[in-house]
Amino acid sequence: LLRAQLDRPIFLIHRLDRATSGCLLLAFDRETASALGKALMGGEVLKDYLTVCRGWPAELSWRVDHDLDGGPGKPVKKPAVTDFQRLATGELSVPIGEFTSSRYALLRCQPQTGRFRQIRRHLKHLSHHMIGDTSHGDGRHNRIFRMQGVHRMLLHAVRLSFPHPATGERIEAVAPLDAEFRKAFALFGWEEDLR
Repeated sequence: LLRAQLDRPIFLIHRLDRATSGCLLLAFDRETASALGKALMGGEVLKDYLTVCRGWPAELSWRVDHDLDGGPGKPVKKPAVTDFQRLATGELSVPIGEFTSSRYALLRCQPQTGRFRQIRRHLKHLSHHMIGDTSHGDGRHNRIFRMQGVHRMLLHAVRLSFPHPATGERIEAVAPLDAEFRKAFALFGWEEDLR
């Protein structure tokens, strides 16, 4: 779509899952794409995501270092590291299982590696499933949010920081939350400045 809108070549530097919103890094020529790709592989591109997960993680910040395979048809496991920070917690008066209410947390996620569905799979590994994730999430909690009008996976690439390929100056892009993600914030009275 963007190629058609701008009527010029577009080179994708990194990918987002189809259901993920937010910042995406692109280049208009091969030389810039190559420089940005090297910066990405060298750990110079910093990515911050927001998500909502089930439960209240005990720690305020933590690291998951759990190897992941490359996805379907790619069984070899490779190192995968994600840093997490709990920004807020909330509770809905909706019973689930043996619990009389449902607890959720807003997390900042900073993947240090780029594996297939890394954040989603690391949260599943912790049993703090991402809300709206139909592949690695918990259907009971996803239904609770759908009943509240939130019909998407709650993963948003809120901030992307990278060195400008020509000048080296640090560039920061910030993507506002979409309407559905803001609905999730409203459910718990979370302020958008938590980003």
